[in-house]
Amino acid sequence: MIQAPQSPTLLYITNPMCAWCYGFTHVVRRLRALWHGRLNVRVLCGGLNAYATEPLHQEEKEHLAISWHRVQERANVPFDYRFFIKKNFVFNTEPVCRALLCVKLLRPVLTLEVLRALHSAFFADGVDVTDSAVLVRVVGLFGISENLFLTLFESEEIMQQMEDEFTYVYDIGATNFPSIYLNTDHGAKQVTKGYFELDQLEQRLLQVLESA
Repeated sequence: MIQAPQSPTLLYITNPMCAWCYGFTHVVRRLRALWHGRLNVRVLCGGLNAYATEPLHQEEKEHLAISWHRVQERANVPFDYRFFIKKNFVFNTEPVCRALLCVKLLRPVLTLEVLRALHSAFFADGVDVTDSAVLVRVVGLFGISENLFLTLFESEEIMQQMEDEFTYVYDIGATNFPSIYLNTDHGAKQVTKGYFELDQLEQRLLQVLESA
């Protein structure tokens, strides 16, 4: 294992309502555990369907269903396919991304764990994570009070920070979710794009660290 003078920081570009991210978050959590003390992981949300206002069309549902099946086969994670019989569902990911941003500010060490819980709530339990009441309940499982969370969640400042985060992710070229970048003195350097198994991710990471 390469011993860097300072622990490198990985940028995990994700979205709580991204199916491939749902599968990949397990890999990132294992990587962080294996590299404990030698690697920092910073979670950033990309604006996947952020601010959507129109309900999903049938063609979009069919595309999502294919993606979910592929993730289930490859990452071995459960899905609740009753989602696809819901009517008039607006796939707006901004609220749940903003909820995760609140967690990063209030309880940063819990970010990956709350992300995992949000993934599971949406994909495995069929819960509507676009609903602020649901978000309150999920973050409450981690000891974050409803009043504290909602005060931040509903503030104009956090909404602007969310837009800024989406813009930063776009500006570094992270248009595929999930993606991993290494934060360097020369900017963010891409490590992976898409889903990777742990051993593949480690190999890519070591290669990038050697050339950084």
